[in-house]
Amino acid sequence: MIDRVAILGTGLIGGSLGLVWADRRPDLTIVGYDRPEVLERAENRGAIDAKAAAPTTAVEDADLVVLAAPPAATLGLLDTIADSLPEGSLVTDVASIKQPVLDQAQDVLPEHVSFLGGHPMAGSEQSGIDHADPLLFENAIYVLSLPDAVSEDVLDGPLSPLVDLVDDTGARPFLLEAERHDELVAAISHVPQLLAVALANLVASTEDEEDRDLALQLAGGGFRDMTRIADSPFEMWRDVLVGNEGAIHDALSRFRRLLRELRNRLIEGDMDALADTFEEAQTARASIPRDNKGFLHALSDVYVRASDEPGVLHDLTGCLAEADINIKDIELQKVREGTGGTFRLAFDDGTIAEEAISLLETAGYDAWRP
Repeated sequence: MIDRVAILGTGLIGGSLGLVWADRRPDLTIVGYDRPEVLERAENRGAIDAKAAAPTTAVEDADLVVLAAPPAATLGLLDTIADSLPEGSLVTDVASIKQPVLDQAQDVLPEHVSFLGGHPMAGSEQSGIDHADPLLFENAIYVLSLPDAVSEDVLDGPLSPLVDLVDDTGARPFLLEAERHDELVAAISHVPQLLAVALANLVASTEDEEDRDLALQLAGGGFRDMTRIADSPFEMWRDVLVGNEGAIHDALSRFRRLLRELRNRLIEGDMDALADTFEEAQTARASIPRDNKGFLHALSDVYVRASDEPGVLHDLTGCLAEADINIKDIELQKVREGTGGTFRLAFDDGTIAEEAISLLETAGYDAWRP
């Protein structure tokens, strides 16, 4: 039973957890630790019920401790709070690298404490409590990593109250080994961040200032999509790049080989080989489970064509909301300024999807299932 939660770090992720739990689990008492000015804003937003002046006082009497800090700070917090944790308490984190955190937890936490690594695969280019959102985790994967030699049975036993709280965020829990997690996120998150930075700087480094400015004006949706995460501040990434350096190096090496192969095919004029490469990429892209963020059960997609006019999205989603139809996921897939675009809406099952299509068509939209 979890009655009291201590959140150490009330920024974007910690603040969002506080907000969603305050809304969906009003029985909880949530204590926050952070800089005084951050705690003040977190309390004003309703993300925490009480403020703590130190991590050790925050965890006193806590049934659950959530370490919502950057990786390096998380490692330090584990050491700081180890001797202050109540017997039988649960501890988790939200760091985007898992093996270093689990290793530290095994080294410093007492035997009477249970640890479960966590990584909600959700976020924003923005940071801080002011950007916290109770819907941040909705339908997102929430990776859970157990310490070595700990049986999965604990998820249905001592750790089940924590898993229930993850469910309450609207996220989809997904069990994954820490080392495997770090290798995978290097390829799907950490290297793409570096590539987005490099791509933005490719244009920014154009020597002719007029050409550079013209290129940025010509940049369309594809360039904006590929460089969107280049807006992320370096301070959000410093610890990740250091903590997962080995896996990132490996992924970059693989990418460098692929880039070299593309360059060689271009030099050789081997269009057939390039065509094969494009087809392989299309097959891989199509395999991404866009309708199944948590790998638990498939959602049902509906595509909707909409014009580029003020209020269209509000009208589109509003007609479904009036019929009490819940959209589990939404994505703008194709857009041309001034002409409109195509939205992908995901629903719990095919029956709801068909009902949504009927309502949308009645409202004058062109809607279909793939």
